[in-house]
Amino acid sequence: MTKRSIPEEVEVNQKNGMWKKGKAPIVPVTVLTGFLGSGKTTLMNHILNDQTHGMKFAVIENEFGDVGIDEKILSENVDEEVIEVMNGCICCTVRGDLVEALKKLYKRVETFNGIIIETTGLADPAPVIQTFFVDEDVQKMYKLDSVITVTDAKHIIPRLDEKKPEGVENEAVEQVVFADKIILNKTDLAKDEDELKMIEGRLRELNPQAPILRCEHSKISPKELLNIGAFDLKRVLEFEPEFLDDPDAEHQHDTSVVSTSCKIEGEVNIMMMQCWIQRLIMEDGANLYRYKGVIAVKGKDEPFVFQGVGMMFSGDFQGKWGPNEKRESRFVFIGKDIDTVFLKEAFEACRVNNKLRFPVGTVVEANVGKWEVGEVIKQWDDGNAYRIRLKSNGTECWAPVDVNGYVRATS
Repeated sequence: MTKRSIPEEVEVNQKNGMWKKGKAPIVPVTVLTGFLGSGKTTLMNHILNDQTHGMKFAVIENEFGDVGIDEKILSENVDEEVIEVMNGCICCTVRGDLVEALKKLYKRVETFNGIIIETTGLADPAPVIQTFFVDEDVQKMYKLDSVITVTDAKHIIPRLDEKKPEGVENEAVEQVVFADKIILNKTDLAKDEDELKMIEGRLRELNPQAPILRCEHSKISPKELLNIGAFDLKRVLEFEPEFLDDPDAEHQHDTSVVSTSCKIEGEVNIMMMQCWIQRLIMEDGANLYRYKGVIAVKGKDEPFVFQGVGMMFSGDFQGKWGPNEKRESRFVFIGKDIDTVFLKEAFEACRVNNKLRFPVGTVVEANVGKWEVGEVIKQWDDGNAYRIRLKSNGTECWAPVDVNGYVRATS
């Protein structure tokens, strides 16, 4: 296959007016990449919520699984167009879907003036970049503005050093190499300044030209990331001369890295869910590259949103379920040598399936360190199966799960 010529520079419409002199604009595209858990979606939310850049975006999300999470995590304060490219890595199995999504979006080009593509953390950005130079239609519609790579100060060095089977690329390395700018995120988790300088040194060994911006919680000014015209195909061809020779070549992923996802209608018991997550982190945390989910909890009006990397877990109740929104729970876990069957079965076991045994007004015995008689005054209160008022002193307590270990019929 012959090499393709580098397209001439074109004027990119970056202003609010989508159309210029009656001509359809060339739309700037920012590719947001980085390994699992580095903070890409958090950075995306900062960009979408920012009021200073004056841009409206279409967002293309790629998730390594058949259940989407990020569209539930992305900010509710924006009305951007979001398209999910699902169930595979955007750099291989669903790359054709990316081209289709880009062409589909361009039919509504008057509604936005920039596109952000967030790749899965397992994506090699090279095939995504190639898309903007090997498809003639895409070249007429879009211009690649920059590749932004988010790195995690806590985990990036082990990811760069990870040994891969022969013929398998290290995606974390590829993401750094192709970056036009590198975000060194979670600097607060580094031991000290010396460790941060060591990390920056490793990154510069792989990519001497990309500026490195430090941050915490992915807080970076959008001015550093948008409309910066940083992508330079000539630079890429200098370190990879055959970059455009075979755009259809496939690359290999590490087969020991697997993804499992699950979506169930209905709600879960918060106590059982917490036990499930705690067990998961303690026993499998070392092998978990990334996990996140949105959970419908029985007795709560807010969805529980969680995410984590390894043994670093964070989660909280966020937002509100819509009045007609279906209550469903979904998660995705990506890791090495994880038991995907067990993960799904354990999650299913947290679901609330049966009616509670004791109606409001029932006299029961509650376990408060000892068994005491009380009356059920509410079902599913703040995520707990029962709220009970004790007969002895009027104290109210919760029975989190409807099992005899917490609450039982009077003898």
